[in-house]
Amino acid sequence: MAGFISFLEDRVMPVAGRIAEQKHLQAIRDGIILTMPLLIIGSLFLIIGFIPIPGYSEFMSGIFGDQWLTKLLYPVNATFDIMALIVSFGVAYRLAEKYKVDPLSAGAISVASFLLATPYKTMFTPEGATAAQEVGGVIPVALMGSQGLFVAMLLAVLSTEIYRKIIQKKIVITMPDGVPPAVSRSFVALIPASAVLLVVWLLRILIENTSFESIHNIVSDLLVGPLSALGSSLIGAIVCVLLVQLLWSLGLHGAAIVGGIMSPIWLTLMDQNRAAFQANPNAELPNVITTQFFDLWIYAGGSGATLALVVLMLFRARSEQMKNISRLSIGPGLFNINEPVTFGMPIVMNPLLIIPFILAPVVLVIVSYVAMSLGWVAKPSGVAVPWTTPVIISGYLATGGKLSGSVLQLVNFVISLLIYYPFFRLWDKQKLNEEQAHAASDKVVNM
Repeated sequence: MAGFISFLEDRVMPVAGRIAEQKHLQAIRDGIILTMPLLIIGSLFLIIGFIPIPGYSEFMSGIFGDQWLTKLLYPVNATFDIMALIVSFGVAYRLAEKYKVDPLSAGAISVASFLLATPYKTMFTPEGATAAQEVGGVIPVALMGSQGLFVAMLLAVLSTEIYRKIIQKKIVITMPDGVPPAVSRSFVALIPASAVLLVVWLLRILIENTSFESIHNIVSDLLVGPLSALGSSLIGAIVCVLLVQLLWSLGLHGAAIVGGIMSPIWLTLMDQNRAAFQANPNAELPNVITTQFFDLWIYAGGSGATLALVVLMLFRARSEQMKNISRLSIGPGLFNINEPVTFGMPIVMNPLLIIPFILAPVVLVIVSYVAMSLGWVAKPSGVAVPWTTPVIISGYLATGGKLSGSVLQLVNFVISLLIYYPFFRLWDKQKLNEEQAHAASDKVVNM
């Protein structure tokens, strides 16, 4: 184990640290986080629309009319269906902040370049017709949502890189000192914005003369498809969890680093489930792996499923150190925040506790994936339940009101207890012996 820890310190930690500090990954992560408040708000309306109570739909129809559900879901469409637009602005804004150039202009230019790269057409099937017809002159809603996430991110990075290079080389229009700052910044952005839109326009024209026809099709065929296949698989989920736990074992925020890469994939899978659930709450949902799969079923108490460890300390600890840490950790742990136990116990760089810290989430991934794949437990419905929501409640809400989601959380909690228990006993005994030895030493000194 000492050799393994040494390997992590010498080889893995430097690489992980550089990845964690990478500007573009940080900007993508922060840009995606910008969408979360909107998705949570939209999810609240989705939950209200499909409360699993017999006679609920008839009751609502009697009060608000037959179109009550359609009107109630307006905020759902208004939040989920502009996900890519928000990410386009957010990623560019955060990246421009890191380069210390005007982030507002960078965000606006990014949104314009994303819309420029998007063909203004969609397929529509008229009532009574059997074949879909192409309709031009409309912004395709599907590409403004999760389907356009990757293109939005890529163009946000590209446009901001062009923008900041031109700004930093001072190839800009400078206005006299008396001009209001807002007007001056607009003229400063004129040349960089022209360059960005020119590049994206030429890129679109070039791609339209190929079999791909649009940037969205290229990204979908070459990037999104393979990554989604990996991200939605059991093997992919296990690999991601292993990376998260290894990074946390080194003291690095594993969820943020791995999430910066995988979040777009999991958000897309989540939105696919949301669309299927919204169309028919009783339909078979397409994906097991989503953002909520990890947040709510694997990481109860935080990365490493440490809520079970905190409960063990609270009720079974004999050493004063473990008792004190449990009292400090139980409150945050109930809301899936585990820094007090991760760094206070500590788990970080602890050869003994790293074993269950890595093993427990891997076992939970396998158990949860199998249970949902076989239909024993409802899959995540696409509702963006906040990751801080306590267990039992979160499992019920995230499955569209299915008790099986809460039951699986309880099963996972028990599994985590069993995995952590022997390692906790060894660590607690070691700390108790240290405290007793220290107390005996103090007694001798005082005599």
